Amino acid sequence: MGVIFVVHEASKLGFTNGHPDWSNLGQGQPEVGEMAGAPPRIASVEIRPEDHAYGPLGGTPELRERIAAHYNRLFRKGKRSQYTAANVCVAQGGRLALTRAVAALGETQIGYPLPDYTAYEDMLALHLSRISPIPLRGRPEDGFQVPVSRLAREVEHSGLGAILLSNPCNPTGNVIQGKELAALVALARERSLTLLLDEFYSHFIYTPKGAPGKGPVSGAAHVEDVEHEPVVLIDGLTKSFRYPGWRVGWAVGPSPMMETLARVASSIDGGPSRIAQRAALQVLEPERADQETRALRQVFAAKRNVMVERLKSMGIRFAKEPEGTFYCWCSLEELAPPFNDAMTFFRRALEHKVLTVPGEFFDVNPGKRRRGRSPYHQWMRFSFGPTMDNMNQGLDRLERMLAGGRTGSKRSRR
Repeated sequence: MGVIFVVHEASKLGFTNGHPDWSNLGQGQPEVGEMAGAPPRIASVEIRPEDHAYGPLGGTPELRERIAAHYNRLFRKGKRSQYTAANVCVAQGGRLALTRAVAALGETQIGYPLPDYTAYEDMLALHLSRISPIPLRGRPEDGFQVPVSRLAREVEHSGLGAILLSNPCNPTGNVIQGKELAALVALARERSLTLLLDEFYSHFIYTPKGAPGKGPVSGAAHVEDVEHEPVVLIDGLTKSFRYPGWRVGWAVGPSPMMETLARVASSIDGGPSRIAQRAALQVLEPERADQETRALRQVFAAKRNVMVERLKSMGIRFAKEPEGTFYCWCSLEELAPPFNDAMTFFRRALEHKVLTVPGEFFDVNPGKRRRGRSPYHQWMRFSFGPTMDNMNQGLDRLERMLAGGRTGSKRSRR
């Protein structure tokens, strides 16, 4: 996968996670330290005698109930149908929750937009004997977002039985929300289409002009009946609550689907840690959770705006500026050679102790069935996950790198 490759190559030059002389503008985790406006970081957890034994495959009843209440409070006020503990399955991280979900699918065709999260490639490739992945390539003129109307046509024409996508999208920062998200959930409801919504960046929401968003985005707000609509929402503590090392993720959906995911866990992973789950109860206390996620949008919106403007000043182009996540998805096409090639840019940036992720890694291609050069070979994902100071250090180095190359960009010489 892309980030693993990036870190491996950087480690050959002395990179280690947290090294102050490196700027990881490729990182897939948010800053994890103290943050302005956020509650203090949780620093300890009690270990009880029962924690030394296996826990329930689908998570402890206490955490499942807390997660259900979290969704009902944020997205289902006033709705007749409410989530309960039976609608939640806890896993050791979001990638594992997604892996369980894909493993639980029957023989079907699954559609997925491009570009999207790199890990989907391996998840789908493991099941090519019974799952047929159908890529749906986004267009630059649409900001790489695949309209729901097009997804509906693909369901009709290709006979899709499932759709997998990240929303907000890693790497583009696009967000399906409002009427468009309602239409996507309605499509799943009306066509009995299994909708796997990876919502790990659900609280990283900004306005088109870069102001902090009003709140999170989730398909949970548009589900009519939580027990009978095949909509599975994947989230966790990794991104929006800034505890990636805890490895606490979850799936939310109809209780029969959650029971199936727990059964799948018995053959894949054996269930999550009781210790991390008890600590997660504190993270999801309503007042604390809201304070954390409000601060998150304030701090990350400021970093987003700095990165967007600085990248544009270097001649790096956006199809659409991010309205979610902590990533900028950018074209290097207008840079002067050799920096207009993402892999070359990546390797030159490593020499300046800066990590970035070439766009071709987000060209999810299970089984490598598509041949030829990726159309994203001139696209790059930049992360504003690091602290503001470390992010600016990396951007300073990229500026110097480009200025010391073949001067500027194609556009600056016109």
